[in-house]
Amino acid sequence: MEAASRLSSLYVEPEQPPADAEPPALELIDVFKIFNSGSTETVALRGLNLEVKPREMVAVVGPSGSGKSTMLSLAAAMDVPSAGDVRLDGRSLARLDEVELARIRASDVAVVFQSDNLWPTLTARENVAACVRLATLDRNPNDAADETLAIFGLERRAGNTPDRLSGGEQQRVAIAAAAARRPRLVLADEPTGELDAENEAIVLDTLRMLRDTYQSAVLLITHSEQIAGECDRVVEIADGRVVA
Repeated sequence: MEAASRLSSLYVEPEQPPADAEPPALELIDVFKIFNSGSTETVALRGLNLEVKPREMVAVVGPSGSGKSTMLSLAAAMDVPSAGDVRLDGRSLARLDEVELARIRASDVAVVFQSDNLWPTLTARENVAACVRLATLDRNPNDAADETLAIFGLERRAGNTPDRLSGGEQQRVAIAAAAARRPRLVLADEPTGELDAENEAIVLDTLRMLRDTYQSAVLLITHSEQIAGECDRVVEIADGRVVA
C-alpha cells in the first residue's frame, strides 16, 4: 500500500467547474440490445438507463450475464443498440456516420480491459505514443508519452516491453496510454481482475489520477467490493437493466 500512497502524492487535484453545468459524459437512454442467432433471440439489455457525469467515477456491478459487457461495448461506440439512444457529451451516436464514430473510438473514448491492453513488442513509451498517433492529436506522440508516463510515476519503466512489466505495471501503462489521448470517457472492464490487493489499490489510484488530472469520466466494471466502494457511485445491473 506504500506504493499507492506515493502515487497519490504525485499530483494536486485541480479546480473544476461543476459537473452539472456540462452535458453528461455518457447517457444510455432506455437502451435495448437484442442478439439473434438463427431462431434464438437473446435480450442482453432491457431498457437500461444510465448517466455518468463529467469527472465522475462510477462502478458497475452485477452477476455474469447481466449485460455489463454489452453496455460497455455500446458506450465505447463499438456496437449500436437495438432501440434507445447512447449519447456522449450530449451527442447521439445514432446521428454519427462511421468516420465520426471511428474518431470517437480513437480519441474521445478509451477502453482498458482486464489484460492484454498493450502491444507486446513495443516498450511502454512506444505503446503510449502509438495511442497518441492513433488519436491524431495535435501533440508530439513521444513528448506526450514521456509527459504522461512521468505523471503516473512510470518514467523508469518507459523502456520496458510488457513482458518486463508486472501485471500492475502493465495496467498502469494501459491507463497512461488512455490518459495521453485525453478522452472524455474511460471505460475500464475488470482492470484489477488479475491483480493482488496491493496492485489493485495502485491501479485504483491511477484511475483516480486519470480522472482528476485529465478531467475524464470513468465507468468501471468490477467484481471487487473494495474497488466499488472507493468510486463516487455504484450502479448495479441485473437482467439487462439498472436495479440499484
